[in-house]
Amino acid sequence: MTRFEHFVAIDWSGAKGAVQKGIALAVAHGDGGPPVLVDHGWSREDVLSVLRDELPPYTLIGIDLGIALPFADCDAYFPEWSQSPRDAKELWRLIDTVCAGDPHLEATSFVAHPQASRYFRHGKDSTGDRFHHPAAPTREGRFRKAEDAQRSSGVRPVSNFNLVGAAQVGKSSLTGMRMLHRLRGHLPVWPIDPLPANGSVLVEIYTSLAAREAGRGAGKAKMRSFAELNEALAALGSAPVHGDGPIDDHSTDALLTAAWLRKVAHDRRRWDPPGLTGQIAQTEGWTFGAL
Repeated sequence: MTRFEHFVAIDWSGAKGAVQKGIALAVAHGDGGPPVLVDHGWSREDVLSVLRDELPPYTLIGIDLGIALPFADCDAYFPEWSQSPRDAKELWRLIDTVCAGDPHLEATSFVAHPQASRYFRHGKDSTGDRFHHPAAPTREGRFRKAEDAQRSSGVRPVSNFNLVGAAQVGKSSLTGMRMLHRLRGHLPVWPIDPLPANGSVLVEIYTSLAAREAGRGAGKAKMRSFAELNEALAALGSAPVHGDGPIDDHSTDALLTAAWLRKVAHDRRRWDPPGLTGQIAQTEGWTFGAL
């Protein structure tokens, strides 16, 4: 895995609008040095353009979103819906088709769809009648196998069917799946696509996993100062980022995770986690680094 020359981490956003304050992109060079924040007022379309047309060769890209929805627990993304896709690529296509009229790669039409909306939690007092399922009866909703592995690593993921709260990743995941559909044929997405022998590849990341491996314990994953960031970077063996005082947590998530990707990308265990089967790879995908 040492063939990668650049390591890109993207903190993504599912919010409405053209330019997203919640999107941050950082790059770590394979030869070392501090990770670098690419200062830009990012839109989701901007990120799509970079990933499709402007990547340097041999880049490992990590993006903080769920690349699919839970499937294994019920043998379907949307049990009892006849249009439920059979695999992740069909899921991406469905979401992008339903949302074709939504601007800025938004996913408003999908979560408002008369059938799809039944599977999501939309608000504190607004939960679809199929958000819960007898095969996955927890009050938090359904989870993928990768999220079970995340929990065993000591972090607390939120169901991708949950659209509520500061920690929710449902909206970012759905908008991200629209982007992934539009990247088909341009950039492989592991493990839904096999890991290529050469070239670049995109993986799902969870920035809290990187923070935990950098010594940031439960409740301390978010860093909002250069001092906190550089302490975590030092734990990963990375050079510090120049700066002083406060910095937003989207930027620190991207910077730290770019350095983390550089540190762990050579580790074969990350590419062959125990819970990743061929069926899981095609339907649910996986979170890189979740063991």
